Amino acid sequence: MGLGSWLRKARGKEDEATYVAPPPPTDKDILVALNRVNAMLQEGNAPPVVISRVVKIARTIAQTLPRLAELGVGSYDGYSLMATATEYLPEAVGGYLRLPREWADTRPVDGNKTSLMVLIEQLELLGVTMDKIFDAANRADAQALIAHGRFLEAKFGHSSTGGPDLNLGTP
Repeated sequence: MGLGSWLRKARGKEDEATYVAPPPPTDKDILVALNRVNAMLQEGNAPPVVISRVVKIARTIAQTLPRLAELGVGSYDGYSLMATATEYLPEAVGGYLRLPREWADTRPVDGNKTSLMVLIEQLELLGVTMDKIFDAANRADAQALIAHGRFLEAKFGHSSTGGPDLNLGTP
């Protein structure tokens, strides 16, 4: 920084642009990204084995979105979900779809694996990861339900079996 820059900065007239990070994607942005992947699959004539896995991943992401706050602001899982929808999934599918279909499905590219096999492995990994994130997002409410059941059992002295022990019709 030169003397002139230092003086301008000292007077509050800094000429250097300040970088502002873009905001994180919204739920709507994430759903739009998933819709783009779906369109890529349709336009690229992807095989059913790919479509079914991508649909499962997209469904899990969409089900997790309303519960994303349960994971905590700025959590690793929240970031992973967002990045899967906006980067990882589109890149994996796009890389496969850019290849000629017959070549991608029949020629080994990684040992004995074809591009299709490589993509399926990637989709399986993303699917398992999204399932784990969905479970984590729901775990707090599930734990609250269990705790409430234990409270009721402690308060009323026994758990309900739903059977004849209830004696609902007798005084």
